[in-house]
Order: sequence, then structure tokens, then C-alpha cells
Amino acid sequence: MSNSLPCFFKFAQKTVYCFATVFFMSTFCVAQNKVDTAFKPSGTLWGLAYGDYAFKAQSDPLNRGGVNQYTGIKESESLFQFRRIYLGYDYQISKTFSSNFLLAHEENEISSANNTPTTTGDLLSNTKGGMFIKLASVTWNNILPKTSITMGQQYTPASVFLSEGVWDYRCIERTISDIRRTPAYDFGIQLNGNLYDNKKTEVGYNLMVGNGNAAKPENDKFKWFYSDVYVKFLDKKMLFDIYADYDRMNWTTNWHHDRYMFKALLAYTTPKITVGAEAFYNTLRNDNIATAATQLDTLTTNASGISVFTRGAIYKNLLTFFVRYDNYNPSINNKNGTYTKYTPLTATYDPNTKEQFFTAGIDYSPINKIHIMPNVWYNNYTNAGPLANSDGYDLVYRLSLYYVYGK
Repeated sequence: MSNSLPCFFKFAQKTVYCFATVFFMSTFCVAQNKVDTAFKPSGTLWGLAYGDYAFKAQSDPLNRGGVNQYTGIKESESLFQFRRIYLGYDYQISKTFSSNFLLAHEENEISSANNTPTTTGDLLSNTKGGMFIKLASVTWNNILPKTSITMGQQYTPASVFLSEGVWDYRCIERTISDIRRTPAYDFGIQLNGNLYDNKKTEVGYNLMVGNGNAAKPENDKFKWFYSDVYVKFLDKKMLFDIYADYDRMNWTTNWHHDRYMFKALLAYTTPKITVGAEAFYNTLRNDNIATAATQLDTLTTNASGISVFTRGAIYKNLLTFFVRYDNYNPSINNKNGTYTKYTPLTATYDPNTKEQFFTAGIDYSPINKIHIMPNVWYNNYTNAGPLANSDGYDLVYRLSLYYVYGK
């Protein structure tokens, strides 16, 4: 299967490029240049922000957690911080064309790959918070019936469209695949469509080709392929989504280094209660540099994760709750009896550590655009590598604030 997938995606890449060329040429030739004098272009300036007061009650002694929110923060330290600030502008150019632009500041992160903390994130050279261009795209709506195409820097099908909306508490934590940094946004071209839609049932799809580098410029010749197909049924209360992606990270005659992920989401949503589960299986071929007594080998990392969550109303729209548990295992095919050390090439898939994440809290919303949320953030680490067993955990108590303005 691993040998056939690269061939399949190479064929898919050529097919997508050919399809895009023919598609644009044909639609350009048949499009009529009509001006709707009754339509008035309009735009909306909007934004959001969320942050917390956080107290680190317990810190993992080995400083594990990769780019998790609180890796590297010492025990008993506390902080006020913004973890995200958005300033966006959505503009309806015509009945068929729309665009959006988004500036973002994300929380500073401390990476501990191989237990060597390094600071990343959106800090300027003087350590003040900076902003970057997160989205900048134009969408051709109804280019075909119930079909749109978007070009530019945009959200990918990986999390934002469906799973993030169902979980609905990105202000508390990313979805389980987003934690591992499957790109939530990217620069590329995307096709979105509905195959069937009525009051009770909807079937749709999203297909995208992008750089795979989020907001950063392209740095190789490979592209990231994203796809998902979803169905909403039972009066659209039940959602089932299947997602897949593929990316070549390095590719030579003697060394094939790539990844392909499969992910599924099942959720049931009503105004009073939502329950859901999301699971992924990700194969990172030749991503694990394994050290033996006299040699170095490259192993394939097979990682899996499952997230279960619920949220619901306690009292009307004033008070709600949320609970979530994740189990992440990056070490399905580890060979600890053979090797003495593992060094991952993809830092967010460290094969040395299993993680169990838990969060729970109360959401008090005096109005629908302001949320005050006392919550607990907990991440447990279990040794999965060849070194001596040493378990630990990070525990953070938080009072979080989330607000939206402009829309």
C-alpha cells in the first residue's frame, strides 16, 4: 500500500493540474461579462480575541509536549496572555465573487523537540506581539451549480470547516489533528461543492492543493493534497466526515520521506447537547531516525489519535459546559528492544512519548459575543521510547476570556 500511494498521488497531481487548466479555460470562454447595476459591493470589518489568566500547577520534569500551549513554563508560574487576536475584512465583490483578508496574532509557543526548548510564534525581535497575514483569498461562487473555487491563502479541509466547528471551543484547545500541526490554513487552490442538499440531508466535499507551509513561502517542489467528503443526516443533526491528505517531504531515488493521513469525524448536535468523536491514523514514512549500537536506521512512524468530546447547555444561552479527552499514540511500530534512541524528523510526531489530554470547563456568556470560561487544561506524558520510563504531566488552571467584534 505504501508503494502504491505515492504513484496514486503523483497521478492525482497531474490530473488536478490538467483539470484546473481545462476548467479555467472553458469557464472563461463561456462566461458572460454582465454587470449587475442593482448589486452594491459591501464589506465587513470584524475580529476576535481570546486569552487567559493561567496558573501552572504542575510541570512535566522532562519538558515534553512539543509545541503544546504550556510546554516550557515552570511550575507555579502564572501569566496573563492573549493566545489569539484576529482582525479581518470580508468583501462581497459581486454576486459571484467574494474575498477575505485576515491578520492574526497567535500565542507564542515553546518547542521542546528532543528536549531542547526553542521559542517560536508571533513575537517580534523586541519580543512584542506581531501579526501576520493568515488569510488572503478570492472565491468564485457558483462557478458550477453548488460549486465554488477559492484561490489564495485560505482554510484547508483539515479542521476548520467541520471538526473545529463541531467542537466549538478552539479558544480552549485545537482539534487533535491541529495539535499535531496538520495545516489548518495554506496557500493554494480549493474546490468546494454540494452533491445533495435539502432541509434534512446534505452531502458535500472539499478538495485542495496547497504548498503545505501555512503562511510561510514554499520551500520545496512538493505540494500537499487535502480532501474530505461529508454527509449530514437525521435533520442535519448527525455529521459524518472522512478526510485524507498526502504530502511528500523529501523524495530521492534512495530515500522516500512522505506522510499520508486518514481521519474520521462522527458527531451529533442539537441546541441542548453535542457529542462527538474524531480519530486519525497518520503514516510518516522514514520519519524516525533510530539509533542502534553500530548503525542508524530510518523507521516509519505510524501514529494514531482519538478525541471524544461533549458540550451542552446548563441554563438557556447563559451557561454551558464542555468536556474533552484525547488519546495520542505515535509509537505503534516502535522497536525498543532493537534501538537505544529515536530522533523524529517531524517534531510534532515524537515517537518517544504518548499523550493523554483532558480539558473541562464552564462557559458563562452574559451576551452572545462574550464568553468567560473557568477551565482546567491537563496533558499526561507516558514514555514510549527505549529510554528509562519516566511519566509526567502538565496541569494548568485557567480563567479564559473570548470575545468577538464586528459581526
